[in-house]
Amino acid sequence: MNQTETRRPDFDFENFTFGVQSTDRMLMAAYKQGEWSDYRIAPVQSVSLSPLAMCFHYGQTVFEGLKAFRMTDGKINVFRMESHWKRMNRSLERMAMPPLPRNLFMDGILELLKMESDWVIDDPDYSLYIRPFVIATESKLGVDASQEYLFMVVLSPMRAYYNKPLKVKVETEYIRSARGGAGAAKNGGNYGASLLPQINAKKEGFDQIIWLDAQEKKYIEESGTMNILFLLSGETLLTPSLSDSILDGITRDSLLKLAREEGFTVEERPVAIEEIIQRIENGERVEAFGAGTAAVISPIETISFKGKAFATYLEADAGMYRLKNKLSSIRKGLNPDTYGWNQLLDA
Repeated sequence: MNQTETRRPDFDFENFTFGVQSTDRMLMAAYKQGEWSDYRIAPVQSVSLSPLAMCFHYGQTVFEGLKAFRMTDGKINVFRMESHWKRMNRSLERMAMPPLPRNLFMDGILELLKMESDWVIDDPDYSLYIRPFVIATESKLGVDASQEYLFMVVLSPMRAYYNKPLKVKVETEYIRSARGGAGAAKNGGNYGASLLPQINAKKEGFDQIIWLDAQEKKYIEESGTMNILFLLSGETLLTPSLSDSILDGITRDSLLKLAREEGFTVEERPVAIEEIIQRIENGERVEAFGAGTAAVISPIETISFKGKAFATYLEADAGMYRLKNKLSSIRKGLNPDTYGWNQLLDA
């Protein structure tokens, strides 16, 4: 891998839009003749592909999202890095794409972060978002798995993905994914199919949508770009059980573990939308929030279902804030990392 001097970025860390600005360098590797090779770190650059490249035609695109944080002792922490590598390989397997060697993913990203370490600033609201992705590059028209791929990693500065509690709408027409499909894989097609209903919801004044199951349109699955969780009566953390139509969220998994530590009862089971609405109508304290790498914990203030909005519990003593603070403290090094989640890079 090429070694070049790091430099202080000429960048306004207080005023920027997530996902528009990248750092100066990227990680790249190519897959040909059955193996990954040509590992390199290079300046961020455009990529030239044939119009016959199979990623343009048959949906073989997979990505991940993880974050780097500056800890209180000055070290850089990449949160749950190995879990993201394993999930990316599960997505690649589902999309008939070759797995990424651990050293390519782990060591490559850490080396990239060493070079771009000045982009990870000491600010409690800031993180550096890491986007690894793989695309099919073989030039061939024909419905088949590509024999050639490109792996890339780009980095983008980030603050809060959502800066206020969300108003969400239960989607009753469209679906995100069906059982037996690729809903548990982070592939481009899942997200492309979600865009129209999300655009429609935003036109109606909503920030996100809640997806229901494909077969009965009865059970909650996800919320837009996030897993969804409910804290009932300040005691029970409830979330839909995983399936091949729900993404196995790493933030979701972290929160479930921390909730048990905090004394909450944790339930993973099918969650009917009517159950949640009934609980709210009965006056029960219901907290609702999305969880994901980009969003972390995003409180939901209203759930709209069949034309009526139902308010959730958002007061300062809400348990979701306690979970969010505990997770943040581990990532920043303020609390012990008893699970081995933090991948540390010396300052």
